[in-house]
Amino acid sequence: MTTVANGVNVQALLDAREALKGAPEAAQFVWRASSKWQDGVHSTTRVKEFFGLGQEQEHKSEAVFDADHPEVFAAQDNGITPIEYLLIGLASCLTAGVASVAQNRGIQLRSVEAALEGKHDIRGILGVDSDVRNGFNDIKVTFTIDADASRQDIEALVAQSQKRSAVFDALTNPTDVTVEVAGTVRVA
Repeated sequence: MTTVANGVNVQALLDAREALKGAPEAAQFVWRASSKWQDGVHSTTRVKEFFGLGQEQEHKSEAVFDADHPEVFAAQDNGITPIEYLLIGLASCLTAGVASVAQNRGIQLRSVEAALEGKHDIRGILGVDSDVRNGFNDIKVTFTIDADASRQDIEALVAQSQKRSAVFDALTNPTDVTVEVAGTVRVA
């Protein structure tokens, strides 16, 4: 048997899956991000700490993300738009899934590329037409995968990745989102 080296420690993932069967409370994670307005429509969001496996955790280093809007929206273009971050999350999650499933199935990958396109009618967010939704109308993900596998096996990798993707699930199923104001609000 040929050893597959896609860089995914599948055994650790399988061991974690088995361990969590007996300790479902440890599987409850809370992912966090904090955002601070800079100016105009520019904000900076930081990600460092999260909760999981029953305790506080943190990434090796803090990740910092700038979001803004392009100049065509009369903004400064200090970062990508917030909706483009959804595309990044979806691409990253599906690609990680492809690598993990391929490793588990003994399929050697040579390259995996994903091209994403999200169609968005901005009349909704601008309040031009209340019948137009604010978010994406649809998203298309196209994978180009070079692997030691048949087309059918590669399509099965992508299907399994999609089935297990947290981001795909969050985008395609309703998610409860609560927005509230904390602390004191100063009124002039």
